[in-house]
Amino acid sequence: MTWLRSPIGIAVALIVALIVVMSSVAIVPETKQAVILRLEQPLGKPVNAYKPGEQFGRTGAGPIFRIPFIDRIVWVDKRVLSVDLPNEPVLSTDQLRLQIDAYARFRVTDPLKMVVTIGTEDRVREQLQPLFRSALRSELGKRPSAILLSPERGQVMDNIQNSLQQLAAQYGVSIVDVRIKQTELPSGSPLDSAFERMKTARYQEAKTIEAQGMKDAQIIRANADAQAAQIYAQAFNKDADFYNFWRAMRSYRTTFLNNDPAKGETSIVLSPNNSYLKEFMGQR
Repeated sequence: MTWLRSPIGIAVALIVALIVVMSSVAIVPETKQAVILRLEQPLGKPVNAYKPGEQFGRTGAGPIFRIPFIDRIVWVDKRVLSVDLPNEPVLSTDQLRLQIDAYARFRVTDPLKMVVTIGTEDRVREQLQPLFRSALRSELGKRPSAILLSPERGQVMDNIQNSLQQLAAQYGVSIVDVRIKQTELPSGSPLDSAFERMKTARYQEAKTIEAQGMKDAQIIRANADAQAAQIYAQAFNKDADFYNFWRAMRSYRTTFLNNDPAKGETSIVLSPNNSYLKEFMGQR
């Protein structure tokens, strides 16, 4: 053991001791969960495992100890992760082939089950993607394409999320949310046909609104004419001479007053004794 007395021996011993200490201690951050495997077998419960409603600083994060070169730590993210489905073709019940861009948010809530059954987060994404694709096609394949533009879209998303959750639970994963980012029709005749149907539907809707407006206008005009006739009748009964004078003045204005140059000029020849002009002569 004389080599330990030399400076080189002491330096080597310190380096070895430092390596052993560093290999024995690990720091678990707040954003990670740690599963310790001893000879590839789980050793106890996960460290800093996710719990609903937990507060930072009280989750169990911090230093942990392990046996160097025997225990292995598998790190699992505690945060919400995502899996994407870009440009996924889906056939709706109205025989439209849609291009769907969708994503699902998930969280590893049972890291021990995830590590034992599948291993890593990347493998979780690989397994969830076909399950997500199947759930998306199954739900949208039972509905018309217009459902994606209606308030029922939210219920469709909930159904897809519930279906995916039943499949993802076997990996210790909880599905947080499912959303469709974009829906497109493929270019060509399907898109042109969809635009034509939309145009026809809007045209029919406009015609219905126009017909209803004309109906309402006729009712309003008829009611106004009836009310006006009633007022005229009441005025005639109160003063017949004034009513005749008022009607004659309106008739004169229509006959003799021409403010429209497009109608040209008209000459009217009447006898001074014509009864039509009696209001001009003061005859009552």
